[in-house]
Amino acid sequence: MFSHVLNPGSPPTTTPFAFLLWGARLQWRTLVAGMVCGIVWMTAIGLVPAAIGRGIDDGLVPGDRGELVRWSLILTGLSLVIALSGSIRHWFAVQNWLDGAFRVVVVTDEAVTTRGQEIARSFPAGDVVSVTTTDMERVGHVYDTTARCSGAIVSFAVVGVLLLRASVSTGLVVLLGAPVLLAMLSLIIRPLQRRQAEQREESGRLTTLGTDTVAGLRILRGIGGEAEFVGRYAVQSQRVRQAGVRVAGYQAALDASQTLLPGLFVVLVVWTGARAVVRGDLTTGELVAFYGYATFMTFPLRTVTEMVEHVIRFRVAATKIMAILRVPSDHPAVAGEGSLETAADGDLVDPVSGAVFTRGALTAVVSARPEDSVALAGRLGRLGPGAAGPGKAAAGAGGVEATAYGAGPTLGGRTLADLPIDVVRRTVVVNDPEARLFSGSLRAQLRAGRPADDTTLVRALGTAHATEILHSLPDGLDTIVEEKGRGFSGGQRQRLGLARALAIDPPVLVLIEPTSAVDAHTEARIAEELARHRRGRTTVVATVSPLVLHHTDRVILLVDGRAVASGTHAELLSGNTAYRDIVIRGGDDR
Repeated sequence: MFSHVLNPGSPPTTTPFAFLLWGARLQWRTLVAGMVCGIVWMTAIGLVPAAIGRGIDDGLVPGDRGELVRWSLILTGLSLVIALSGSIRHWFAVQNWLDGAFRVVVVTDEAVTTRGQEIARSFPAGDVVSVTTTDMERVGHVYDTTARCSGAIVSFAVVGVLLLRASVSTGLVVLLGAPVLLAMLSLIIRPLQRRQAEQREESGRLTTLGTDTVAGLRILRGIGGEAEFVGRYAVQSQRVRQAGVRVAGYQAALDASQTLLPGLFVVLVVWTGARAVVRGDLTTGELVAFYGYATFMTFPLRTVTEMVEHVIRFRVAATKIMAILRVPSDHPAVAGEGSLETAADGDLVDPVSGAVFTRGALTAVVSARPEDSVALAGRLGRLGPGAAGPGKAAAGAGGVEATAYGAGPTLGGRTLADLPIDVVRRTVVVNDPEARLFSGSLRAQLRAGRPADDTTLVRALGTAHATEILHSLPDGLDTIVEEKGRGFSGGQRQRLGLARALAIDPPVLVLIEPTSAVDAHTEARIAEELARHRRGRTTVVATVSPLVLHHTDRVILLVDGRAVASGTHAELLSGNTAYRDIVIRGGDDR
């Protein structure tokens, strides 16, 4: 029933109108139902003055009780129709609002889930947050207002016909005056749209600044920078306030015009109708009906104005939403399906650096520039821009550009870039020292959405020397982890991240400085257990720690991003001066 909301597919990102039409096609049934109810509801309201006028002329003035009762019953019937159709219209309006708003959340969540790092490079976090807090409502309001707007247009036409049949001159005043009112309001609407777009930009920057400040609050307090960032937040907050004031001026003018102009319109219609009664062109009942028509006409006019205002806000919101959705993936889809189960039995090769990682071996990567090792790890896992396909410049997780690498890294002779990204993710897992923890149970954290029993999880915790962390928790594996693992120290978070990578047990595991936040004793034990745990599985470790290098099967030395030497730790330590300098310095740093 709700597949059009939960699985809406990919929206067009060409124009706001195309985006709006795409959503309308997905929920056309509720939109049409709401429009029908809206037309019935508002048309019935528009016919009330006609029934009152006829009741006066046919029943009240001549004293005809039968006609008076007849038109009274007609008024009662119209009231029932108004009540029933209005209630159903409101139900569909809320349904349309929820569907339209929630669909924005779904497509944005899909984009962030699949292209999170790509979007983060192009947009501040505040813009993405605003989509799911403010922009979704603006999209929903357009679908919500369609029922009332449709009713407003049809009822305006029906009442216009009734007016012209009663008096051409007075009817023309009503019918021609309405477009003039809308034209006058459009003079305010256009600058209002610009001001709203400016406020949207400033509000997004404020949200981003607040998010970044809260995320780094502990560090800011440690270095005494909290006051500086609070000051920046205050400055940006004032910019948002000033942008809001500029919007408020035009918004106030629009709201005032929506009351003043229709009021003047009613005065003009009543004056014209009264003159027609004096001339004998209108009866008393028709004058009352004309006054009712004029009063009613302000209702559809304000509804259309409201729709225009919602469309303006929608255009601003949709432009931002589509800009986020247009961000290309670092890993575009490739045709067909693939598997690396057989290929995982072969060597892992990186043409950029010339490094070859032997199948089933624990291989370390040592470099004087850590960013070179990080870039290599990013290429092996197809992380970051340029790591997705042939002929592109490679940039790893450290953001370091490398030369074009032709067909890209291969595993068992198969090019990783030629396979669907989900296949690569199941086969090659990259774990960095800043691995994030999310809210939820520790068991769910370690499983990472993959099947793993408690025995596997406990074994992984033991290898990462994190068993004492488990024992210190009140509910063991069922303990709820706070967002970003705030309840753990930096070293504990690093070890839990390592345990999670080990529990996944991928055919190829790439670790970036997995022991940088632990003491030497713990590091030595982790290195020893890691070699035992991953025996027979391809493992790559980017590190300069002698304690870890001592337990590796092979070491590759990078100089300026290229593999210039390889061998055991002992061989390189005794025969390569550059390697010895890097490792000794790395050991001293610890």
